Amino acid sequence: MQRTRTEGPDYFHKVVDCQWACPAHTPVPEYIRLIAEGRYADAYMINWRSNVFPGVLGRTCDRPCEPACRRGRVEEEPVAICRLKRVAADNKGDVAALMPPPAMAENGRRIALVGCGPASLTVARDLAPLGYRLTLFDAEAKSGGMIRSQIPRFRLPEAVIDEEVGYVTALGGVELRLGERVDSLRALLAEGYDAVFVGSGAPRGRDLELPGRAEAAANIHIGIDWLSSVSFGHVDRIGRRVIVLGGGNTAMDCCRTSRRLGGEDVKVIVRSGFEEMKASPWEKEDALHEDIPILNYRVPKAFTHEGGRLTGVLFEVVEARYDDMGRRRLVPSGAPDEHYECDDVLVAVGQENAFPWIERDLGLEFDEWGMPVVDPVTFRSTLPNVFFGGDAAFGPKNIIWAVAHGHEAAVSIHRFCEGEDVAVRPPPGASLVSQKMGIHEWSYDNDVSNDRRYRVPLRPKVEALRDVRLEVELGFDRDLGLKEAQRCLNCDVQTVFADPLCIECDACVDICPMDCITFTEPGEEGELRTRLKAPAPNLTQDLYVSGALPTGRVMVKDEDVCLHCGLCAERCPTGAWDMQKFYLEVTHAEHACQSR
Repeated sequence: MQRTRTEGPDYFHKVVDCQWACPAHTPVPEYIRLIAEGRYADAYMINWRSNVFPGVLGRTCDRPCEPACRRGRVEEEPVAICRLKRVAADNKGDVAALMPPPAMAENGRRIALVGCGPASLTVARDLAPLGYRLTLFDAEAKSGGMIRSQIPRFRLPEAVIDEEVGYVTALGGVELRLGERVDSLRALLAEGYDAVFVGSGAPRGRDLELPGRAEAAANIHIGIDWLSSVSFGHVDRIGRRVIVLGGGNTAMDCCRTSRRLGGEDVKVIVRSGFEEMKASPWEKEDALHEDIPILNYRVPKAFTHEGGRLTGVLFEVVEARYDDMGRRRLVPSGAPDEHYECDDVLVAVGQENAFPWIERDLGLEFDEWGMPVVDPVTFRSTLPNVFFGGDAAFGPKNIIWAVAHGHEAAVSIHRFCEGEDVAVRPPPGASLVSQKMGIHEWSYDNDVSNDRRYRVPLRPKVEALRDVRLEVELGFDRDLGLKEAQRCLNCDVQTVFADPLCIECDACVDICPMDCITFTEPGEEGELRTRLKAPAPNLTQDLYVSGALPTGRVMVKDEDVCLHCGLCAERCPTGAWDMQKFYLEVTHAEHACQSR
């Protein structure tokens, strides 16, 4: 196995597991350290630059960073990264002066953005400071897209949405044309825009065409449409007995909203097993906390009705069976069908994209599923000046993915407008800076202690269920935020090894609490992984392999289990080990062109 090349940004970026897992590559340990120092505004701005909506995401993010958290190597629960983002947002104070100033002059380029959700707003945020004129179209009367229409107010207060959308629109050059639906891409292109970005989301909820659907239609509602009606004040009540069909996060929002609008007997009924449901674990936990049962392995067969009124839903009971390849299929269990009475049904079984407003003779290709053909790196369609992002590009995901798409699309749009190759992606910036202040003193806290994750305080259940707009989670206060921030292992502070300084004394091996350092004979990676001090079976995390040392051995460190505690660097008598802070600056539109 060759010496590990750590010169580019990717190697040490990958070791910062939380940041690597975040689609927007937010510098998580950096902003958590700032929170621990009480520098909330600085922590907020680091988040704002990466993910645009720290207050929104601090409440609603799907948290891909947390399963990757290195704290999970030593304890059951990761750092509450998402909720710490909210700590920065709640305590930041007035950050208006820290925002980029409006562009000194317009650059003469006009961009149309279809949809005013997180993807389009991210594109606007990145391009506005560069002098673009940006026009955002949305059929709704308020901005925010699915952030506003589909996430209940008890999870995300409207004031937070208004504030963070406002930071984007205050950048200058941004025009919101709300309540204005785009009915024709051809007509939009004819208005002379230099580029068009489509961030219209996945606006159509899937229906269930079962017997009785038409007869009982008055009380069968599509989940995302119903949530939108609640958000905009068009619906303020529901029947006493409610069945929610579906196992994703939308279903969890539907059932919890129903409890607040008069639903006393609310059930979620799902065709899959509990562990296989698409809803995030904490979303299911919140539903159960609010006394909403989840019934699994039941497939709806028919809506029952009487005299034009819905009376219930009939279900077939199924079970999971697995073939020799481990593939699962649901088969009848042999148990009798079950009937559950209800007054209303909310169908939350998935979302679909709908592009009836895009003419099929423009040169913009669609695939067999009716999705636009979009380059996954540049987000460009087969029509050179039309770009896609968010759910409109690749189907339903979540807010943080939409933000990541928006950043990349903004890079592409800027390069396109500057006449540069859109496929050429400028590399991110990265730095490594030693944290050494003395022989045994570092500029960061490197103590690794066993600290259990702190729970976010909740409003009392009886009080929370009275009002659909009353926020349930109260968030960490500053004291709890500090305690949770101190659980971070600072995995962006890297263990950097200098081969020429090593005298092979093995002191670092002796002191390492995780047995992740081995001095051994070189070999091929697969074989080498089996004879380390602690075998390294996780192939997704690299081995850090030195060059040949004077004895012919090599130093091998398993990055998967290293806690970045710094004991190796403290113990090393020659300074061959050093703790160096890695910081990644993801390429945004402002750095995307050679001319800037």
